[in-house]
Amino acid sequence: MTEPIPPTRWELADTGQVSQYAELFEDLIDQGVDVDGEARLADTLAPRRAQVLDAGSGMGRVAAALAARGHDVTAVEKDPDLVARSRARYPGVPVLETDILGLSTALLEEAGQPTAYDVVVVVGNVMVYLAEGTETRALWTLGQLLRPGGRVLVGFHPQQGPKGSRNYPVAEFTEHVEGAGLRIQQLFGTYDLLPPADDYVVAVLAAH
Repeated sequence: MTEPIPPTRWELADTGQVSQYAELFEDLIDQGVDVDGEARLADTLAPRRAQVLDAGSGMGRVAAALAARGHDVTAVEKDPDLVARSRARYPGVPVLETDILGLSTALLEEAGQPTAYDVVVVVGNVMVYLAEGTETRALWTLGQLLRPGGRVLVGFHPQQGPKGSRNYPVAEFTEHVEGAGLRIQQLFGTYDLLPPADDYVVAVLAAH
């Protein structure tokens, strides 16, 4: 029997937050502001013309930036408003409307998407908006989709993050990573690889 998928913290937050988040980044992009930091690092982790999964892709900016760099990108987003915005702004990037916990090789295959990835991207505070108690389950689900030698790029505010998110100490995150059969390969404080910091976590994960 398949485990139920509980509502995420994002779903339980004020619904106005969705449009605020999307409109903020749409304005930044329209102004030409550089919002590609996550994509640049993911591109560095990936071989050329890699298979990349953007889990919790939001309005699609990271997925689109990676596609523009020549990668075959599959985006995954549960929020229907964000899915619609992503498809409208970046029609060339396929978006699966599903929860991360619902991902499987069977679902991806049915959607005509790759079933194994060189890099899985989980940035933009996705981890701190997961449903309570599902962090290990989400990481395990994503780890099962890695190709041999593949890696997961994670980024989140460990404390005092956006409205509705949880505080997520690095020590607890590390326990969840290990429980998912993964390990922290590298830990930074920014996407341009500054040392670990208190206000942001950038982690590169790999299988044991």
